[in-house]
Amino acid sequence: MEKLQILTASAKYDVACTSSGSNRNNQAGGIGNTVSMGICHSFSADGRCISLLKVLMTNRCVYDCAYCVNRKSNPTRRATFTPEELADLTIQFYRRNYIEGLFLSSGVIRNPDYTTEQMISALELLRNVHQFRGYIHVKAIPGTDDVLLSRLGLLADRMSVNIELPSRESLGLLAPDKSKDSILKPMALIKEKINENSSDIVKYNHAPRFVPAGQSTQMIVGASPDSDYKILTLTEGLYRKYGLKRVFFSAYTPVVEHSLLPSLDTKPPLLREHRLYQADWLLRFYGFQANELLDEAAPNFNPLLDPKCSWALNHREQFPVDINRVPYNTLLRVPGIGVKSAQRIVAARRAGTLDFPALKKLGVVLKRAQFFITCKGKPLEGLKVGEHTLLRSLMSGQELSLIQPQYEQLSLFDDTYLSALPKAETTGLTKGGWPDV
Repeated sequence: MEKLQILTASAKYDVACTSSGSNRNNQAGGIGNTVSMGICHSFSADGRCISLLKVLMTNRCVYDCAYCVNRKSNPTRRATFTPEELADLTIQFYRRNYIEGLFLSSGVIRNPDYTTEQMISALELLRNVHQFRGYIHVKAIPGTDDVLLSRLGLLADRMSVNIELPSRESLGLLAPDKSKDSILKPMALIKEKINENSSDIVKYNHAPRFVPAGQSTQMIVGASPDSDYKILTLTEGLYRKYGLKRVFFSAYTPVVEHSLLPSLDTKPPLLREHRLYQADWLLRFYGFQANELLDEAAPNFNPLLDPKCSWALNHREQFPVDINRVPYNTLLRVPGIGVKSAQRIVAARRAGTLDFPALKKLGVVLKRAQFFITCKGKPLEGLKVGEHTLLRSLMSGQELSLIQPQYEQLSLFDDTYLSALPKAETTGLTKGGWPDV
């Protein structure tokens, strides 16, 4: 239990936990199964929604990555599971309905090959001895031999190789023991093996499955000065070249002191992480490209507007569009219209002409869409389009709260306001007497 406390705490900064994405039925004498969207969810101590036992094989590591809490130079408590301990722990937790699967990562102990051999031993015990047929997501260690990665992939449902930092320069500064090539090489191998396995399954009924849920990766946001444009461009390239299922973004939480990293009192850039996830969704499901959303002149997202609304505001010449005439791909680019509502519009307008009340029933968010669409060539009756009104309508309640002034009753006995006045006067006041912010 002491090991479990140490190694689950060390794994909490890895965010790549999703539903399984693969199917596997149970067999006589086995335990558990895997359904594509069947994993239950719980909440960890730090507030993240998790579905798996997230744990490290060991938090000992021979690498000294500046951003990592488990780096070798960081004075922290160390522990290592034996393969038997990890397999037994997973089975006991599964039988008690605590978890629906295993998410296994590890620090690098001795070298990547030895670490991977330990992980393979644990997964072989689960699959072959305990007959565990539930979901397993395992992290591949960069630098591992191809033969070992192939064995690991036959035991797991999903594999991932964390790219960590979006540029070769940042990786060289913050993770000098790693290289971009050592990370991309196993990605290419996993893609190759998945493609080979797909053809094998067609030929042979009982061919073993290799990573049936595909591969993913994770990037840290905020540990390096890389822009959103750099991150999004790399994300698009990873999807295109390596066929990744997901790219996860993790807002950097300062846990170690380092001259190249944000100070320990810096808050994690959670809103920036959220914007990147929204942009990632636009790449995967809405037909956008990275260079449409950002460019060198504007390399970062507006924190107060989601990427789709920002794009629409920057391309006002393409709007408004007639909801009854434009093709499906154009509908997807209208703020307030998602994939499902766009599909409903295309299906419904076959039966007749749509108006604004009908769009609301189809799930369109008219608060946002009304500024960019017409019905029968006419805008919404009484619509007033002003820059202030437009921006407030495009922002969600959460985003508006970020710019709402926080009012506080002045105290007659608190002189902090009086002591602040001379400083305010020297920094410049508006005509109304308020600090010019």
